[in-house]
Amino acid sequence: MSTRATRIDVEEIEITRMEKLLAVVLTAFFLIGGVWVYTKIDDIGRSEYRPPQAYFTPAEQVAVARAGEAHQRLARAETAAQEARQDLELAREAYRTALDAGRAAPELEDAYRDSQRRFDAAQVEAQTARAEAATAQPAADAAYRRAGEEALEASRQSELVTFVLRLALLLSVLGLGYWLLIRLRRSGSRYLPVAFAFVGFAALLALVMAGDYLTDHIDVQQLGPLFLSLAGIALTLTAFWWLQRYLGRRVPLRRVRKGECPFCGYPVRAGEHCEGCGRVVVGECTTCHEPRRVGTFHCAACGAS
Repeated sequence: MSTRATRIDVEEIEITRMEKLLAVVLTAFFLIGGVWVYTKIDDIGRSEYRPPQAYFTPAEQVAVARAGEAHQRLARAETAAQEARQDLELAREAYRTALDAGRAAPELEDAYRDSQRRFDAAQVEAQTARAEAATAQPAADAAYRRAGEEALEASRQSELVTFVLRLALLLSVLGLGYWLLIRLRRSGSRYLPVAFAFVGFAALLALVMAGDYLTDHIDVQQLGPLFLSLAGIALTLTAFWWLQRYLGRRVPLRRVRKGECPFCGYPVRAGEHCEGCGRVVVGECTTCHEPRRVGTFHCAACGAS
């Protein structure tokens, strides 16, 4: 018995509710595993985080160190000036109290004068440290700005690698799903719902990825969802085109088996022409020249193909 004779036409066999339920459950488990793999790809594609300081050049490290030392000196100078101010205020208050009491206080006067000199020196030191910090800060700011840009670019590259790997995963899953759908449909397998489940899983994974990247503000990836949409549309339309071609070959044969016109599906009676569309439904066999139904694989008289 030939394979063609025993082949099951799945279009004529209704998929049971149990098969539909199992397909839905299988889709859910496919999605669980797929999302796990999708998430783990982030660990593969993302490089280890490095702070902007890690991208300093030797000259930039010197500039940043100089600025740090200048700010530390400024902090110490300002602290010393604050303490000198407090000492000056205390010495001045003690000296003024003695003068108000009409007492001569040369020691308090000397202490006041010394405090004044220390405060003036602290002010000069703070002013000098402030100028040094202002001079060193622009180079440090430039170093941080450049290193920050390099760190951001490295982060973008890492994100791009992750995006490409995820996109490759999704397109592979989608392509495999359509290939499985075509293969099982062509072979007439009763496992066709498995292909439906896999294609459904691929579609849901595409939605997961689209939702993940629609809110991403990285410039390189702003067109990612659009590319994903176009790729999915292209693959789906390709599968749809193949299905239409397949059905275009199978539908006439199925209609002939049902005793219908292979062109329009109208019931065929005893005549050689279809009563629905008027086209010829009975032709001559090229081998035995006996009447032969249009659309059959073999002649009923001689068996020729």
